[in-house]
Amino acid sequence: MAAMRILIICIDRDNDLGEKAGIPSPIIGRVANLDAAVRLASSDPEDSDINTIFGGINLYDKIAAEGGDVEIVSIAGEKMVGLRADMRIAEQLDRILEQLKPDRAILVSDGAEDESVLPIIQSRIKVDYVHRIIVKQHENLESTYYIIKQAFNDPKISHTFFMPLGLAFMIYAISLYAQRPEVAIIAITGAIGIYMLFRGTGLDDAFNEFKASMMDSLQSGKITFVMYLAAIILSLIGTIQGAIELWNYSSRQIMAGYLIFLMGYVYASIWWYVVAGLLVSAGKIVDLHLADENIGRQWSHPFFIIAIGILFWSGSSYILVISGAMDNYPLIANGRQFLISTILGAIAIATIGARISIKAPRNASN
Repeated sequence: MAAMRILIICIDRDNDLGEKAGIPSPIIGRVANLDAAVRLASSDPEDSDINTIFGGINLYDKIAAEGGDVEIVSIAGEKMVGLRADMRIAEQLDRILEQLKPDRAILVSDGAEDESVLPIIQSRIKVDYVHRIIVKQHENLESTYYIIKQAFNDPKISHTFFMPLGLAFMIYAISLYAQRPEVAIIAITGAIGIYMLFRGTGLDDAFNEFKASMMDSLQSGKITFVMYLAAIILSLIGTIQGAIELWNYSSRQIMAGYLIFLMGYVYASIWWYVVAGLLVSAGKIVDLHLADENIGRQWSHPFFIIAIGILFWSGSSYILVISGAMDNYPLIANGRQFLISTILGAIAIATIGARISIKAPRNASN
């Protein structure tokens, strides 16, 4: 019975062999790998891939001394590790397996980064053993570095870790520059608290979806991109308008509670937000019409936005008047009539929108 052939595979995922020593891969055979290791050591004595190749050669000699049928190869990826590097490794491995026809393999690596290609190798040949070469005075150093680097490259982890830390440092630096270090702790805890609420309530996902929608609208040449920009500008104006109203109430020393300040903000800013929402909704309707797609329920959105705006505007007006923060009602002097009429008006507008969306044709071309 013929002995099974063993292939020792040394992985250089970031292609130090090619970048530093100018050696193309794959490198097949003991002599060629020994020469490659020496040339790489001459160009960069501190490169850990030198140890990988020498470790593979050492393993080769042990198996050969026991009479095993063994061959050694070194495969390199690309400097910018990632998809292209792994695809290059896969292509070289396919050629090597077709040429040498081994029965099983042993992977030799210098850490977790090179071992990330293990699934690629295992999908093509049985891997009996993974031989990790560790420099004794730096045990687990590269693996730890790789894990940390991969974690920081992950957008979810990096955003969660770096944004609060960077925000805290920035606020502290500003407070020191303004010679008010005592404000730093309050500002930092408040900012991080807002950030944690932003992440915890899922607003970050909504923001990412909005950003993706913006980019899709821009790349697709849709009118909603311009509408989104206009809506953002109007929302900023509404926010500033509401903040100014809050300041005015504060300067007038109206101390009826936080609810009054909130209602003052809503009353001053709500119609800016309504117009912003109407622009976005109108942009979507126009894009659907131009694409000859079914508008359907989108017809109801502008009516619902107006109805919601009326409800918030009338509710905030009513609370401000009865609390003494505002002199009279905007349209009707009687508070009860004002509130009832605006609520009925909002319901009527929402009903009209719902009926239009139900009766709308299933396709714009109909």
